[in-house]
Amino acid sequence: MPEFHLIAVILGIFIGLLMALTGAGGGILAVPLLVFGLGLTIVGAAPISMMAVALSAGLGAVLALRAGVLRYRAAAAMGASGLLLSPIGVWLAQRVPNRPLTVVFALVLLFVGSRMLWQAHLSAHSPAVTGQAKPRPACCLDPTEGRLRWTGQCARALIGTGMLAGFVSGLLGVGGGFIIVPALNRVSDLNMRAIVATSLGVLTIVSLGGLVSSLFISHVQWSVALPFCGGAILGMLGGRQVAARFSGPRLQQVFALVACSVGFALAWRAVYVG
Repeated sequence: MPEFHLIAVILGIFIGLLMALTGAGGGILAVPLLVFGLGLTIVGAAPISMMAVALSAGLGAVLALRAGVLRYRAAAAMGASGLLLSPIGVWLAQRVPNRPLTVVFALVLLFVGSRMLWQAHLSAHSPAVTGQAKPRPACCLDPTEGRLRWTGQCARALIGTGMLAGFVSGLLGVGGGFIIVPALNRVSDLNMRAIVATSLGVLTIVSLGGLVSSLFISHVQWSVALPFCGGAILGMLGGRQVAARFSGPRLQQVFALVACSVGFALAWRAVYVG
């Protein structure tokens, strides 16, 4: 295997592993890894990233559906609303020069990384509060049926989240899981396993929509896409086997530090390299 293809496979495995462990992290790091590892532009890396996210997230979503933890109605609603704005994001990305687009991507990475560091700090150091009622989320599980109650407030929260994730996915070529997972954690009472599984379902739909839009208006480097996507699938399969061992604040901190480091590197590249 040529060195170029081997690098693509290794990068893909890393992304698939992150997606299996976090449900949110892999997609946002796929584009910068392709930029630094294989010298692609943001626009050139975006469709490859969306293809890898769609395939690996789709595999994870199918396995989660079989296990009965994926909330497929919520995933379908969020994914369908994301499809409305994903093509607009793709269209805009084709018209923004690479340097400002890279800066935007760097700022998103720095925001996501700093937020995850703060959340991990709170999880690790804040004592559990007992005897205090928590605010009722917009989307609650029906204890008798085990399904989400579809109120108007719940529908608005899920559809709005899906639309934002779809636009960002199309613009930057990311999955949008870094938007979906925190949003579901905030607006629902689902456990983290169900949130990650549902996020993978949404990522599959949104990434496929963004990929189709990209195929119509841009060129895909298949020599990179195929080995990268193959590696992502392998990483997803392997990550699911060890996901239970690597979770909690420590994993969040590691991912956050990686995201911040890559964000600073992208910003430096945009300013000093172009």
